[in-house]
Parts: sequence; structure tokens; C-alpha cells
Amino acid sequence: MNVFRRLSIRARITLGSLVVGAVVLCGVAVVLHVQIERASLASDASLASGDAAPFVSDLLHNPDEPPDRPAEGVLVGIRSASGRWVVDSLPADVRSVLPTDVPEGGVTLRTEAGHRVMTVVGTPVVNDDGAFVVWAAHDGRAGEETVARVDRSLAVGTVLALLAFGAAAWLLSTLALRPVGRMRRTAEDLSAGRTSGHLPVGTSDDELAALARTLNAFIDRQRENAERERRMVSDASHELRTPLAALTARLELAHRSAGDADALARELQAAEDDAARLVALANTMLELSRLDEAEPAPPTAAADLVTELMGSIDRARAAHGAGDRDIDFSVAVDAPDERYGVEPAAFARVVDNLVANAVAAGDARGVVRVQLEQDATRRLVLRVVDDGHGIPEGFLPKAFERFARADSSRRTAPSGNGTGSGLGLALVRGIAERAGGTASLRNGEERGAVATVVLPRTDAAPRRA
Repeated sequence: MNVFRRLSIRARITLGSLVVGAVVLCGVAVVLHVQIERASLASDASLASGDAAPFVSDLLHNPDEPPDRPAEGVLVGIRSASGRWVVDSLPADVRSVLPTDVPEGGVTLRTEAGHRVMTVVGTPVVNDDGAFVVWAAHDGRAGEETVARVDRSLAVGTVLALLAFGAAAWLLSTLALRPVGRMRRTAEDLSAGRTSGHLPVGTSDDELAALARTLNAFIDRQRENAERERRMVSDASHELRTPLAALTARLELAHRSAGDADALARELQAAEDDAARLVALANTMLELSRLDEAEPAPPTAAADLVTELMGSIDRARAAHGAGDRDIDFSVAVDAPDERYGVEPAAFARVVDNLVANAVAAGDARGVVRVQLEQDATRRLVLRVVDDGHGIPEGFLPKAFERFARADSSRRTAPSGNGTGSGLGLALVRGIAERAGGTASLRNGEERGAVATVVLPRTDAAPRRA
């Protein structure tokens, strides 16, 4: 079995074809041999019965007359029940192997006497003089030679047919596996970086073409993942470099201000703000990485999510970056016991990020409106509306990508909440999709932007693959 496993697919197919062909051809050869042998025996028995027929008729119709002598070359013997041979032209070696009694019915024997093969037919006859048996023999060497010649032809034909089967199997398997060889060579080039294309897809719409298309789709996904990870590492390095440089500068200034207590306090406070920004960025990146691997969250009642919403509104109102902006909210939850696949802390993170973005985008003394409601299908809909200048249309399709940020028309959000780094909306979308929901962003009809998060009920939320 281990030797068979080490064989190539082409060799396995060829060997399997040879085994199947050998079984089938041998079976056919055996059947043909038996049929021809039976036909030869029947032919010899018919000839022997023809030789015996006149003597059987003579015994039946002329019992008082002695039977005629057999013609030259006709091998016939008539023996009475007492064992006396009335007529005997049988060879002695044939006569010696015949039964001594009178059979009850016709008998056909194939005997080998010396170097001869004889077919002997015995026919019992009963007349007024008693019981007799007429034995007629016919030389079966011609039939045996015919069977032997047919067997040789069958053996040669079987060998030739097996060779043809093996050659055909080898050729067909080579042609069938040729696309696999091309795919393997292309895969080696892709692995070595010598090409950046795809695996070749054959012209036939068969299993190998379907395999090539599936592998090409897999290659595309891997390339997209690798490119996304490369961009993320590059963007993360860029994002971390700025606050790290600022933090280093603050610490240097603090070191120079060692003799000035007020200046030292200001620089240390600024350094703490930069460190807080770094911590917020690192925490957001950690949350995003956990979302990629986490299982669906346990369900939470709508009433608990309303509580988290109010807590987020209070935090936003108390935040230093909110200033004179009014943060208004409304809640329309008719089924507080309905459950949704999001944890309370994660839902609070969604509200914090969306409200912080809206506060950062709005005008001074403007209004941010937050709405939480259940629609007709009991889906939970969170909508955050600001009164800013809106979002560039070209940025909307990539607004939820990691480290994606619009131009200066959207002012930087306050630090400490994960926004401003281009990760806030990515985190919002990740949390929504983990719960089986969606997150979207659009410009308002007159001005500002509208961020919407829709969460289905847990019994309607699809599980992630």
C-alpha cells in the first residue's frame, strides 16, 4: 500500500486500468474457452451419435439378425448386458476405460487414451434378445486443437488488449493532467515571485477548470488580505510616529523646563495627552484585531442598550471637545426585552465614536441628534446626525476602511475615543457586522452627515462563517 501511495497519479490510473482490463479480459477469455470447449464436445458427440445411429436402429428393428460390421474408420462397439462384445471396432485403450454395465440413458464421455483424446457416446438398446449398449467413439483431437488455437489467440489478444489499455490510460491521464502541470509550474512562479498573474484556466469547463477558478479566487483574497495588512502596518506606523515624536519633544521640553514649575507642569500635561492618544490608538487597534477573530457576542436586551446610549450621551456632553454644542437624543424602543447580538460595552463604543465624529464635524453651538428606535421588524436602528459641512462624495465608499480619513472639511475629533486616527468608523462597522448588522454613512439632504447602524434581533442575525 505504501508503494502504491508513492506512485504518481498517472501511474495509479494506468495500473488501475490494467487491473480492471485484466479482470474483464480474463473473464471474457474464460467464458469463450468454456463455450468453445462445449461446442467442440457437442460437435464430436454429434458425429459419434451419427456413427452409432445405424447400429441402434439395426438392433431395434432387426433383433434376429447379427449387426453389420462397421465400415473402415468407424469406431463402434456393441456389448450385451452379459459383457459380450457383439461388434467391436473400438481401440483397446478406449474399450478398457468404458463402464462394464449398461447405462440407463445416453452417456457422453471424453476420454484420454494414450496420446489420443476421444469422445465416446453410449446408447442403451433393449430388444427381444436382451439389453445392449452401443458405444461409438470419435477422435477429438481436431476439437482439442481448435480449442488450443483459440486459447492461444485469446492469450495473445488479452496481452495486446492490456497493452492497448495501459497505453490509452497513460496517454489520456497525461492529457488530462497536463493542466495540473501548468498550474503547478505557475504556482511555483507565483511562490517565487517571478509572476503576479493567476493560475491558467483550461478551455474546457471541467473539474480542473473549476479548481483553477477556485484557486484563483483564493489567490485574489490572499493578495487582498496581504495588501490590507501591509497598508495597515504602514498606516499604523505612520499614525504612531506622530504622537511618539510629539511625546519625545514634550519630554525634552519638560527636561529643559526643570527649573520652571509651571512650564514643567504644562509640558507634562501635554505629554500625558500624547500618551493618552497613543493608548487610545493602541486600544482601538487591539479591539479591531479581536473583532476579526471573535465569536458572535452574547445577546443583550434593548433596555440595557438604551442605558448604554444614555451613558455615552452623558460622556459626550461632559467631554472637553463638545464645547457649546448641544447633543440631543430620542429613544423609541417599544420592545425593551428584545435581544440583540452586541455587548453593552461594544454598543457604547459605537455610540461614543459616532457622537465624537459628529461633535468634531459640527459647527460651534450646533446640534448633534442621536436617535435610537426599533423599526417594524424589531431591528434596532441607531442614527447620529450632525450639522457640519458633510463628507466629500469620493470619501464615502471608503469611510469605513481602517485609517481612512476625509480632508480638512471634517475637523479632528477629540482624542481619547479612538477617532481622529481613521479607526473609529472601522471599529463601528466591525462591531455592527459581528452582530449581523450593517453600518452606513451618507450626507444629509441639506447639510451634515448621517451615520446609521442597524442591528437585527438575535433570532434573525446570521452567524458569521
